[in-house]
Amino acid sequence: MNPSPHPARQNPGPPCQPLAKRLHSILAAVPLAENCKIIQETANELGVGVLECAAALLHLLQPDAALPCALPSPTTPPETLKMVRYRLDIGIQHHLSTSRLKQTLVAESGVNINHIGNVSIRANYTLVDLPDAMPQDIYQHLKTVEIDGRKLAIKRVKRRKKRPHTHHSRAKTGGVSHDQPVAGKQPRTAPPTADTPRP
Repeated sequence: MNPSPHPARQNPGPPCQPLAKRLHSILAAVPLAENCKIIQETANELGVGVLECAAALLHLLQPDAALPCALPSPTTPPETLKMVRYRLDIGIQHHLSTSRLKQTLVAESGVNINHIGNVSIRANYTLVDLPDAMPQDIYQHLKTVEIDGRKLAIKRVKRRKKRPHTHHSRAKTGGVSHDQPVAGKQPRTAPPTADTPRP
């Protein structure tokens, strides 16, 4: 029997819990059939096992960590990327979490997880910033997507326009309007004219 080409590895102990927990959530919520196919094809092309291929991918995500206990956090969307705010009809009372929402958006819309902006989960709704120019068919699809039986019912939020400041004519002293009497002073009356009878 030929010896295994790969040396036996020592048991590293229990799996890193934060990483295992996040992977468990992804496996439970995100369809990965296409991803599995790509991994298998890549492993076959490289002549390595699927495990080695997965390890290489993890190294790409976090090259400097010997024991990656957590996947790297999503980066802030590029400043050049125009974002649009959306309202989702699901929130804290529906047991929504940020990670679950992002996983669903990635799976259902194909958006890059790094391009999902601020997520603000409120009591019964959620605000999330997504890249502009979302295709109409994706937008309509997200209206019907459910998380734990609750539809997202996504809606675009219209940003409030700032009201322009109006500056009234004011006196040079104290910023008092010309047509407003000063407190404690009687308004001056115009002097009588030739046509105005004197008292």
